[in-house]
Amino acid sequence: MKQISLGLVGVGRIGVMHANNIAALNDALNPEGINVGLRLTDVAEDHARRVAEGLDAEFVPSVDELLASNIDGLVIATGTATHPELIKAGVDAGIPVFCEKPVAMNVADALPVLDYINERHGVVQIGHQRRFDAGYVEAKRAYQAGELGWIHSLRAVTCDMAPPPVEFLASSGGLFRDCSVHDFDILRWLTGREIVEVYAKGSNNGDPAIGEVGDVDTALALVTFDDGTVGTVSATRYNGAGHDVRLEIQGSRRSLMVGLDEKTALSSAEAGISFPGGDPHRTFAERFDHAYRSEMAAFVELILGQRENPCTPEDAVAASRVADAAQESLATGMPVRVAREVAA
Repeated sequence: MKQISLGLVGVGRIGVMHANNIAALNDALNPEGINVGLRLTDVAEDHARRVAEGLDAEFVPSVDELLASNIDGLVIATGTATHPELIKAGVDAGIPVFCEKPVAMNVADALPVLDYINERHGVVQIGHQRRFDAGYVEAKRAYQAGELGWIHSLRAVTCDMAPPPVEFLASSGGLFRDCSVHDFDILRWLTGREIVEVYAKGSNNGDPAIGEVGDVDTALALVTFDDGTVGTVSATRYNGAGHDVRLEIQGSRRSLMVGLDEKTALSSAEAGISFPGGDPHRTFAERFDHAYRSEMAAFVELILGQRENPCTPEDAVAASRVADAAQESLATGMPVRVAREVAA
């Protein structure tokens, strides 16, 4: 039995989810002779101890002690502002790192981190979990196989059922950086093309406090790809029907929609149509439960040298470049070209 030990920093909402998924890896990997142990830390020590106890994991008082405990990989699930220094600490420790998106608050802050990783030959996987969702994977396969013909339109939708706390939004970087960056990433990943221009608009019809901290609750971006193809990326914090994430891909031969199933948070206005009839998802964790589990299993495979990195820091920064351009367009009311440089 091969033993792998993961260290987790941050046990807030998404950190607890990752902790549970790591604990569940043993059921999936034991037939392959792999056992995964978990050590975790958080500044909220009492909460972290309770999480550790509930998962038969080990609580460690600090990041430094965690890194010194012979872990095989580091999982970062803390606030975005802490990502750069924690990524560097993991790279300095000589272990593979998994970090929730994004690399940093913006591209300017992320570029020195990319240089740091590359200069030290670090291995860092960024958490864009949609790359592991079965629907997106099938859509990419169909597109690459030529089954859709050439693409004339793409429409990406991400709708939260209710907004997160305003305190979070005040430091999230904006709706496009916090939410739509997932759509920008998956559009690049699926099509293999770059987004070169963004024109964005937004509105605030919900809690006025969201506008007061400099964000919008709903936004739409018109994106143009490097081959001239156009698409839209829309997002909202107020989709009372449920958590709704979809991607419509319209081709010259065939069209596909990712996220269209019994749980889709829509209803038909046409007579006699009962589809979809299931209970909609309420959160992103429900919608992408399998993808998050697969993402963490992929990190273990990366540690073991069994696969290539499924989402590099360069991939994540490319999506963040589009998000930065969208935020700039939202602020200026003008179309914005997406910066193309890979390094500072």
